[in-house]
Amino acid sequence: MAEHYDVVCVGRVGVDIYPLQTGVRLEDVTTFGKFLGGSATNVAVAAARHGHHTAIITRTGNDPFGRFVRRTLTELGVSDEFVGTDSWLPTPVTFCEIFPPDDFPLYFYRYPQAPDLRVAVDDLPLTAISGAGVYWATLTGMSAEPSRSAHLAAWQHRARRPFTVIDLDYRPVFWRNEADATKQAEKALSYSSVAIGNREECRVAVGETDPQRAADALLERGVELAIVKQGPKGVLARTADETVEVPSVKVDVVNGLGAGDAFGGAVCHGLLQGWGLERVIRFANAAGALVASRLECSTAMPTQDEVLELLERGGRG
Repeated sequence: MAEHYDVVCVGRVGVDIYPLQTGVRLEDVTTFGKFLGGSATNVAVAAARHGHHTAIITRTGNDPFGRFVRRTLTELGVSDEFVGTDSWLPTPVTFCEIFPPDDFPLYFYRYPQAPDLRVAVDDLPLTAISGAGVYWATLTGMSAEPSRSAHLAAWQHRARRPFTVIDLDYRPVFWRNEADATKQAEKALSYSSVAIGNREECRVAVGETDPQRAADALLERGVELAIVKQGPKGVLARTADETVEVPSVKVDVVNGLGAGDAFGGAVCHGLLQGWGLERVIRFANAAGALVASRLECSTAMPTQDEVLELLERGGRG
C-alpha cells in the first residue's frame, strides 16, 4: 500500500546562493550562504515545519548540489521519495540581491532547462497525488514540456477534489510570452479548488489586478477559494459565501523572497486543521511576515508556535 502524505507538492527545486551582505550589488558581494530553494520545495518545507507528512515531486541534477538538495530535504522533514535525478541537466542555482524593504532581484540559472521541468507523466506517483490532503502545484510547472503534460495528468487523476491548490507563481523568465502563461493558467484553474496569487499574477491569470475583481474572476473559473496577496496592503480571501480581508503583519524586513512560500505552507496547515477562513489567512499572513524578517527561505520556515507568538505580540517581529 502506498504511503499517505498530508501534503504533496510538485515543482521547482534548486540551491539558493544568497549574499550574506545586505545592500550590496551582486558583483561586489564577497560572502554567500547556500540554502535549499525553489518555490514548491519551500512550501513543502513550510508544511513539514507545521508537523505535516510532506513530499515533493521534482528532479535534480546528478551533481553535488543535487545531493545537497536530497540531504537537506530529509533534514527538514520532507520526503525525497519522489525526487528524480537527471543524467545530464545540472541542479539549478539562484542568486539574489538584498535591498530591504522591497527590492530583492533574483537571477535564475536554469539553462538549457531545469531538471524539475523534466518531470514526466511516467514519473508521477498518482496514488500519493490523489490521496494527499493538499496537492500543491505552481503555474511555472506549466511553462514547458514534459512538465506541462505531467501537471495535466496529475490534475485529471486527482479530479479537482478539495485542497487542490494552484499557486499562480509567475516569473516571465520561464515563459516564451505572457499570452502562453495566461492560456496555461486557464487550464490550471479548471482543475483547481484553491487559487493563490499576488495582484500581478492575477493579472496574468485572469486579467484583473483589483483584489475584489480578481477574486471574483478566480471563483468564476470554478475554484472554491481564491486568495489574493497584496503585499503591504494585506490579503483578500474569498469563497462563494465569505470574504476575509486581513492587514499586513508589521516586521523589520530582511529578505522578502520566501514570504509567499511560508504563506503557502501555512495555508496548507490551516486547511488541513479545518480552521475557519479568517484564522487560516491571519496565520498564513504572520508566517509569511516571519520569513520576511529572516535571510534564507527554506530553513527560515517557522513552526506553528513561532507564528502564534508573533500574532500574540501584535505582529511586531
